[in-house]
Amino acid sequence: MGLFSAAKFHGASHQQIQKDYIITEKPKFNDISKKTIDICFFTTSNWTDRNIQIKKSEAGIYKVSSPALTIVDLIHHQTKLGGINRMLSVIEELTEELKEKDLVGLLSWYPNKSTLQRLGFILEELGLNEEFQEIIFLHLKSTKIFPVLLSPNSDEKPGAVDNRWKIAVNIKLESDL
Repeated sequence: MGLFSAAKFHGASHQQIQKDYIITEKPKFNDISKKTIDICFFTTSNWTDRNIQIKKSEAGIYKVSSPALTIVDLIHHQTKLGGINRMLSVIEELTEELKEKDLVGLLSWYPNKSTLQRLGFILEELGLNEEFQEIIFLHLKSTKIFPVLLSPNSDEKPGAVDNRWKIAVNIKLESDL
């Protein structure tokens, strides 16, 4: 389970989700939409068992992305999930569940620097956990990062930026909380 389904599992479901979200390896499955069942499948090429939690239920064993992986997956797939503002409240709630070990573990392998830049910027803008902001910033500082748009859902190119995350702010952040 991933995205909003994993967020719900971690207690960060600001609003009731209408679909279940599953992230798998390729090949991509077709989404399932029947009367009371609505499942959206996403694929990833960066599959790992790190930042994945194993859970047991009466139906068997299943895997759920950790709070850190759930947050970056939401940010990474924002254009397919209704935009960053739709998920800000969920990100805020997930940040309360986030542990330093989970975040450091994610930074050790997560390849999408632009997503990490967006995460650091969002945490800073929302005034959330300065310690996590510094951990992310120090990790990014060790590599070369380039300006990126906060919301990549446009044809604009990032221009000059005046923040440490090199984020070109092309939308206004508005949280429901």
